[in-house]
Amino acid sequence: MHAAAEPGPPTFAAIFAAHAPLVWRALRRLGVREADVEDLSQEVFVIVHRKLPEFEGRSALSTWIYGICVRVASDHRKRAHVRREQPTDRVPDERQSAPQLEALARREARALLDRALDALDDDKRAVFVLYEIEELDMPHVAEALGCPLQTAYSRLYAARKVVAAEVTRIAEEGR
Repeated sequence: MHAAAEPGPPTFAAIFAAHAPLVWRALRRLGVREADVEDLSQEVFVIVHRKLPEFEGRSALSTWIYGICVRVASDHRKRAHVRREQPTDRVPDERQSAPQLEALARREARALLDRALDALDDDKRAVFVLYEIEELDMPHVAEALGCPLQTAYSRLYAARKVVAAEVTRIAEEGR
């Protein structure tokens, strides 16, 4: 009688296939410009590939990858060569196709969220993105960020207040 073969650790290809959308979303919401997301996603997976043998499984693989995303996004924003977008009073002339009103509404909501997230410091932004957008539970958020659970909750509370105030401010600005 043959013993059932135990599945080995997941391959890098399987990890990439399962987590690429998560990495893309996380980086985008952590303040990485859309033009830079592809390069930074690649950077995240280079780190995952290099450090995968060191992953001990003490946390979920996705939690570990979120932690890498947070650090890569933070390092990217701190680099001097990163060009910041400059707000302008003039709306660019862009044509939108008529039947995509729902897509336009989603795009505008994402733009509003991105502007509100820009008001947060790195620590609050990371907690807010991982908890509110990526829907990780708070113990995993704290673990991914390497901070105590209560600190993560405190940052989330503060981030919610800033985001709410910023959304209100932006909405009033648009009137």
